Amino acid sequence: MTFFTSEYVCKLDAKGRLVLPARIKVQLPEPEGGGQELVIRRGFEQCLIIYPMVEFKKVFSKISGLNEFNEEYRKLQRNFLSGVVTVELDGNGRFLIPRNMLTYAQIDKDAMLVGTGSKVEIWNPTIYEKDQIKDPGELSMLAEKYLNE
Repeated sequence: MTFFTSEYVCKLDAKGRLVLPARIKVQLPEPEGGGQELVIRRGFEQCLIIYPMVEFKKVFSKISGLNEFNEEYRKLQRNFLSGVVTVELDGNGRFLIPRNMLTYAQIDKDAMLVGTGSKVEIWNPTIYEKDQIKDPGELSMLAEKYLNE
């Protein structure tokens, strides 16, 4: 089981490749066949999400299992899956992020990787900072609301 945590400041090279930090790379499940495949999708917020293939298959199963005769389900499937790309880590632990995805997340040279359990988010550091909860009381309230269920 994957368990990603922490924040990592990273830089993209001129081609849009990102080196996966060692602490994230070591958490990836062993590849089933050849190389290490990852799935990147556009996030609900203005970020990108990286899934190990095994974790994305769980999400895909839920999305693809929705009733195609329901208009809202089709809209969800279309918008969710159209923003997905599969990439493979190279020998140096790098992967190429498509230009349209970098544009969506407004990522240029610097990126903030954030482990969120079974996936990793990639943010523009400035946008990430704005998205953070600044008030400890608000964080406490959310924790009480959702962790005491």
